This record gives sequence, structure tokens and C-alpha cells, in this order.
Amino acid sequence: MISIYGSSGRLAALLIFTFVSVFVLCEYVIYYPVILRCSWPHIETVNSHLPLRALFLSDTHLLGAIKGHWLDKLRREWQMERAFQTSLWLLNPEIVFILGDVFDEGKWSSSQDWEDDVRRFKRIFRHPSDTELVVLIGNHDIGFHHEMTKQKLERFEQVFNVTSARILTIKGVNFLLVNSVALHGDHCPICQRVEKELHKLSLALNCSIQGEHHYDQCKNTESFAPAAPVLLQHYPLYRVSDAMCTGVDAAPLDERYQLFRERYDVISKNASKKLLWWFKPRLILSGHTHHGCEILHENLYPEISIPSFSWRNRNNPSFILGLPTAMETAELLFNHVVRYFSIPEDIVSDRGPQFISRVWKAFHSLLGVAISLSSGYHPQSNG
Repeated sequence: MISIYGSSGRLAALLIFTFVSVFVLCEYVIYYPVILRCSWPHIETVNSHLPLRALFLSDTHLLGAIKGHWLDKLRREWQMERAFQTSLWLLNPEIVFILGDVFDEGKWSSSQDWEDDVRRFKRIFRHPSDTELVVLIGNHDIGFHHEMTKQKLERFEQVFNVTSARILTIKGVNFLLVNSVALHGDHCPICQRVEKELHKLSLALNCSIQGEHHYDQCKNTESFAPAAPVLLQHYPLYRVSDAMCTGVDAAPLDERYQLFRERYDVISKNASKKLLWWFKPRLILSGHTHHGCEILHENLYPEISIPSFSWRNRNNPSFILGLPTAMETAELLFNHVVRYFSIPEDIVSDRGPQFISRVWKAFHSLLGVAISLSSGYHPQSNG
């Protein structure tokens, strides 16, 4: 009798140990070898000008109170939380961008449901103080164009400290953040305001790139790093379909040839042309389709659509790692300024922030010119 109970106890202990081991493996450990397959791109750095470590993801679609079953929420959000937190720990990005559709039912949420959704989001996507999190607006967050209201837009902007048109500059890299839901082109009040702000930003950025702030049209405009921006938005620029997209993140073959609808699957041709004409972005990153795609617009402007980060939308959620650098900004400054005015023999400047910035140092490295800074608090040396 004693040996039977002893055998049963050992069997029970073995089963418990096996269950706990499988649980820990599947719900914790498994994320590490998968994410360790990802790595930052390798680029050459000049004079310690380290690139910005940026992680981009999209379409998290946190389930809401209307369609989200509690068990489905528990499962999907646990997977998303573990994947995100493990990525932060292993990859240590300096900034994380989420390209819209953070919530699945933001456009329908009551005030109480909205607060619950935001609370869950902040728990899942918690991050250390030295990592910045930037969230863009998607159609599921505030509704498609016909569902978008001032109240929905403002509550999203207040929670995530974001606006519908903004340039964020970090380490000499300009990120253009756009509320693509408002690019409908029908002159609605929100659309008009966003388009007006985008036009204002394009003027200021072009003035900064050309160095023409002394011209009348450039006076009193905001200054940015003299570089073409990385355009970030939820909707992709106009394309007919995903037929040209390939790779493990591309849409399944039965979806790849479905024609996209303007202002629903992608922004309109007209809105796309405006953005390209105004900003001439060096890269466009978008989401919305839930599938990966790389496309070149006008044989000049590359766009990458980022797959969904939700297990509810695809079986292999993904994100993108990028290392934009100030050296690329310096190259643009060289092409647009030095190309026409030649290289000065000597440059003496004070210690203003523009002269000790990463862009300015990278610019001098590109030219092979030494930086001559005046002594602090000694204005006589400025002539």
C-alpha cells in the first residue's frame, strides 16, 4: 500500500513538473530563440556617430468590449505582451513606433471602455524611461473617415501625446508622423486642418534643407534637420494591389491580387502625389494591410508595409528594425548646399546647438573638414 502511494506521488510530481516545464517553455522561453533570430542591420559608423535604434510595428488591434471575448483577449494580449517585452529586453531599441490601429474598437468605445483599453495597452507596451514610444493614428482607433469625429481624435491625441501632422527629429533624423485617415481630400474640417499643417511643415522642411531661411517665404518657419524625412502613417500610399509583394510576410496568394480601394485600403492617388511632392521622403513606412510589402514609388521613394503585430491577424506577427543615421542627413546637406557653393576653407562657429549637433559633425566628417569652435563665453572670437 505504501509503495503504491509512493509511486502515485512520484507520478503526480512528475506530471506537475512536466506541466510547469512545458508552460514555462511555451509561454516564456520560446520567445527568446525566436526574437534572437532578429538583429540590427550592420552599418559603418563614422567618428562614433551612432545610428538611432528604431523598432517599428503596426496593427496591434487590442480587442474591445463589444467583439472581444475575455479568453481571446487573455490569449492574444499575453502573446503580444511577452513578444514585446522580450524584444525590448533583447534588442534595446531607443524608440518604438506603432503605426496605428492600436485598438480594434477604438472607433466604437464608450468612455469607460476606452479607459480600460488604454490601461491594458499601457500594461502590455510598458517600457523603460530611456525608450521612447510613439503611437500613430489608425482607422480602428478613431474610425474611418466618415466615422472620424473631433471627440474621438482629441481623446486619442491626448492619451498618446500625438498630433495629426508632426515632424519628430531624433539624432538628426526627421520622422514625419501623419494621420492618414484625414487625407480623404473632401475638405472636411479635420482634413483641411491636417492638410494645411502638412503644407506648412513641408515649407519649413524644404527651407531647412535648402538653407534659405533668409528668404521671405522662409522667415518665421520652424527649423528642422536638413534631411528628407522618414514618412510614417497607417494607410499605405496608393498602390493597385499587393501583387508585386513577395516573402514570408507577404499576403497569401488568394489575397495578393485583390484590388485595393482608394481611401479605404490605401490613400488616394492625389494624396499620395501630394505627400511625395511636398516631402520627397527617403522612406515610407505604413501598416493597415496586415501583410508585408516593399514597393518603389515613382522609381524613387521606397515604401515598406509592416505586417500586423497581432496573432489574431496572422500566425507570424512581425516588426521591423531600422538604423537611420545623421550621416544620411549630412550627405543630403552636401548634395544640396556644398554642391552649389563649394567647400569653405575654414569654418569658425560658436557653440550653438546647431554647430555641435550630430548632423553638423557628420557633415564635417563627410567633407574631411575640422570643426573650429570658439571658446565658451568669448563672443569676440565670432568676429
